[in-house]
Amino acid sequence: MMVLSAVLEARDLTKRYGGLVANNGVSMSLVPGEIRGLIGPNGAGKTTFVNLLSGLETPDSGSVRLNGTDITGLPPHRIAAQGLVRTFQVSRVFANLSVRENLLLPFLAAGSPGGVREGEARAAELLRLSTLDPLADDPAGVLSGGQRMLLQACAGFMIPAVRVYVLDEPFAGINPVVKDTLIALIQRENTGKGRAFLIVSHEMEIVRRLCPLVTVMIQGRVAAEGTLDEVARRPEVIAAYLGRAAA
Repeated sequence: MMVLSAVLEARDLTKRYGGLVANNGVSMSLVPGEIRGLIGPNGAGKTTFVNLLSGLETPDSGSVRLNGTDITGLPPHRIAAQGLVRTFQVSRVFANLSVRENLLLPFLAAGSPGGVREGEARAAELLRLSTLDPLADDPAGVLSGGQRMLLQACAGFMIPAVRVYVLDEPFAGINPVVKDTLIALIQRENTGKGRAFLIVSHEMEIVRRLCPLVTVMIQGRVAAEGTLDEVARRPEVIAAYLGRAAA
């Protein structure tokens, strides 16, 4: 049986803010085509970890490798060019640009082959799949919160070179129909293009549905890895979510 090499490997990442250790020796690896869940109570260090992976912050120690290349400490645009992109808990779109322009921008900025014509074709496909096509020429600022989250995710899907996509709380506060649409897009990009996903979420039913494996962070460390059912039985995980008495 062939063992796949890691497409993303974080080793012993540590990040301090004064006396607070937000990440304490965090290690994780993803293989091509994997969908991994990242869960943990509030304050566990999940977003800090995502920021270190994506170059928004620089670790005090440890390393990040993408496709075997050390990307530790590179700025976000260079990490994106290497093939790792991310979304944000509060969606970041260009409110004054149209929905279609929000999709074309990352495609063209990445220097993707095919130019404007190819970008327009990819945008049209994603607009249809995301059900945003009736709003394609409207300013992105008129979209609902859920629609903005969809648009933000689709902007990352526009970049052909992406191998790892990190989604930070993509399902928070959006309605079930939009959730199902986003899940279908993730599954399509995963099976059709072999993209790996790291999905940070508190929505356990969606994590169960999407992620064969999950990593649990507690107090800045990796506390457990396995299926959702496996990690949910661990006393330290129960204690972190429900308190010591429940554990």
